[in-house]
Amino acid sequence: MASPVDSHSRKQTLQRNSRGLPRCRVILARIILLYFVACWPIQATPQGGADVNEAFQLATAAMREGHLEEAGAVFENITHSAPTFVGAHFNLGLVREEQGRFEDAAASLKKALALNPRLRGANLFLAIAHYRLNQYGPAAAALRLEIKLNPADPKAWMWLGVVELAQEQPEEAAVALDKAAKLAPNDVDILYHRGHAHLLVSKLSYERMLHADPDSWRVRQVLAQADAEADRDMDAVSEYQAAIKAAPQQPGLHEELGTEYWKMNKIEEAEAEYKRELVIDPHSVLATFKLGSLLVESAKPAEGKPLIEAALRQEPNLKEAYYYLGRAQMQLGNQNEALDALKKAVTLNSNPEILAQAWYQLATVYRRMHRMEEAQQAMSTFQKLKDQESEHRQQELEKKLQKQNPQ
Repeated sequence: MASPVDSHSRKQTLQRNSRGLPRCRVILARIILLYFVACWPIQATPQGGADVNEAFQLATAAMREGHLEEAGAVFENITHSAPTFVGAHFNLGLVREEQGRFEDAAASLKKALALNPRLRGANLFLAIAHYRLNQYGPAAAALRLEIKLNPADPKAWMWLGVVELAQEQPEEAAVALDKAAKLAPNDVDILYHRGHAHLLVSKLSYERMLHADPDSWRVRQVLAQADAEADRDMDAVSEYQAAIKAAPQQPGLHEELGTEYWKMNKIEEAEAEYKRELVIDPHSVLATFKLGSLLVESAKPAEGKPLIEAALRQEPNLKEAYYYLGRAQMQLGNQNEALDALKKAVTLNSNPEILAQAWYQLATVYRRMHRMEEAQQAMSTFQKLKDQESEHRQQELEKKLQKQNPQ
């Protein structure tokens, strides 16, 4: 377990501001570049005639194949011989951007936009060039123009969020990245930046909370939740106790404290906190379910079963409840009812540990009912899940050790 950290140092952690945030990783321009090369409408009759158009086609093919020097030289020649050929200026800008020559890229893209202000993608790539030059204001302006022209382009919204993150505007960035995620729900780059933005927004919210009222029970609750997630259970208990002292009738606090006590195997203390929660909030589904489950774990099925059933009546999708309900029915000798509950548990549950245990209990019920073939199948499934869990834990351990000692 990590060494205890006193409240003062954890408050200092919350007080750190968001300046000096790491620059986001830049998406490879070539991935987007190929998309725009493929879809941008080639000028049918450029100044200079068929020879220029043929040269443009050859240079575009070279560009797609990664021959950037060759493509750039041809596009540059075309811009001299046919200065109004929009596509040559645009593709030259893309080549220069791929080469890391961002000032040249910006110049070519501006020329393309001067000839065709509605050219799809030009403002986006101009913004990326400005971003790479640390020119965040012009980058944001170009992206807003791109979004105005193409409001359904998720990459434009994503880059606006990226630029706003660079400008230390996480709340504005979160709005743009939420829009991007709505347009492209499975884009991993968008999801990465969106998660980062919302993490910063959360951090700022906690900082403002601490600044507004350092002694607020909410601050204590946040510190307790952070400790609980880091498995600093003793620290979490102390913070929850402080929060309860400041707001003794606040719903949720006793339930969270009870869960920490359960993690520490302090069963009597956990049971008492869950009961206190239900005095404050008799309709708390979580407190009802957790108290019922704790009583089943404590071999008190007659007390636990009605609570679990009450929780399921309020929230039928409480998947783990079916496992504990099955356990309660088993302890009470109700094999058919236990079988029904455990079948639901293995069908609905996604928690690997609960799922494996449900199959084990299911095998036990089948044995008691003398259904030996089904008992063997259930036990086989349990063993398979346990082997997978062991393998997964071993992989996680190896990853952790690798991070600690790359050599």
